[in-house]
Parts: sequence; C-alpha cells; structure tokens
Amino acid sequence: MHETAVAQSLIEVISQEAEKRCARPIRAKISCGQLNMVNDEVLSFAFEAVAQGTRCEGMGLEIEHKGLQAECWVCNHTFAVDLADVRCPNCGTENFRLLPDAPLLLEEIEFEEGADDGEG
Repeated sequence: MHETAVAQSLIEVISQEAEKRCARPIRAKISCGQLNMVNDEVLSFAFEAVAQGTRCEGMGLEIEHKGLQAECWVCNHTFAVDLADVRCPNCGTENFRLLPDAPLLLEEIEFEEGADDGEG
C-alpha cells in the first residue's frame, strides 16, 4: 500500500529530527498536490500504525492539498484551476497548460517545548 510506504518515510524523517533535537514530536504537517494519489484517511491510519512503539507514537498528522495550477497560453497568467470553470480567470480563454502537480512534502514538525523524550 502506497500510504504505508509514505507513512514509514515520514516516521523515519521525523524520528531522525526528534533525535537530533532530543525532543518529542507532537504534530507534523505535510502537503501534496491534488493529483497525488494519497488517501488522507488511509495515510492517517497507516501513520498511526507505523508510529506505534516509536517516538512518533500519538502525534498528529495534518495533510494539506495544494490546488492544481495552470498557465494561460494567451495572457501568461498563472492561476489555480477551478474544475467547475476551466478558463483563465484573467482573460477567459480555455487555452492553458497545466503546471506540474505539487509534490508530497513534509512542511513542518512541531515538538513539545523543553521535552526530552527519554530515548537515546
């Protein structure tokens, strides 16, 4: 399952950063594009399961989806694609190119203030 592999990678990165800081992570935020094939519920479940027994156990995971962007061929305006109205909001044309979808990124990790997680 793709989400389990993503969760495992996130846990590894977060655990490494927590170890460097000698701190307990309490929340992480990731972002990904609209076309990214990540199911929020499945990823959250996989993250919780993979975190069991690690310094990441019990932490929260926030998932933000970035909108699909396009660039107009006529006026060069870059805009967020509205799937209900797929025209350039600047000039009204339907002649545009889709820009690459946003990658899956670990945006931030929040750590418990002044906490030493006791591991290590």
